[in-house]
Amino acid sequence: MRRRWVKVLAVTVVVLAALFTVADRVAVHYADKEVAQLAAEKYGYRNSTDGHLDVSIDGFPFLTQAFSQDFDHVELDAGKFTVDTTGNAQGGYLPVERLRIDLRHVRVTSLTARNAEADLATGEVTLSYDALSGVVSRLAGGGGSVRISQAPGSAGQAAKVTVSGVAGGRQGDSGGTVLAQGNEISLTVPGAERPVATWRIQLPENTGFTEARSTADGVRIALVGHLVNLGASRFTR
Repeated sequence: MRRRWVKVLAVTVVVLAALFTVADRVAVHYADKEVAQLAAEKYGYRNSTDGHLDVSIDGFPFLTQAFSQDFDHVELDAGKFTVDTTGNAQGGYLPVERLRIDLRHVRVTSLTARNAEADLATGEVTLSYDALSGVVSRLAGGGGSVRISQAPGSAGQAAKVTVSGVAGGRQGDSGGTVLAQGNEISLTVPGAERPVATWRIQLPENTGFTEARSTADGVRIALVGHLVNLGASRFTR
């Protein structure tokens, strides 16, 4: 009889553990979708037909973290959304290939106001050369097309790029730069009708760009934030 009781107890524990795991995974899936929707509304990371935005709340069990309103790691992955120039130039939209943000030690500070804070944010923005080429071709004077490609020697917050094609009515090759400061990205193309174009990417408060590199895959821009406020207004100036 005692052996049977132990067996029943063991089976019960296993079943309860399985049910808890299922409930935990269902809850985290729902939370991922809710947070992604809030991020899309607040920061505009899913504003195009092809745009995507995924949020992943890591750690197990999720329900324990939810009850304490304290999460170890939250990942945000967005891409294919667009940003316009700060001056709203006609044709000045720039597609963002990918934006990745890792948030560490996220605490919910207000459920009613949907506010949260993170101790640390790290991540990266990737701009493809095709996207940069397209926007420069639309903004450059004199017709023709401009091609942006990798250039060696990138360092700091200004990534060097090679500009070839027709700019300002002149055919040739020259050097340009992609400068990342704060939450703004500026592209400088010497000889173009608009030599400088600037875009603003909405980032969580207290987060900013720290480095820009010209790589084989595109321009990669690193970002870092400390004591990050995730409840800031949608458009910070």
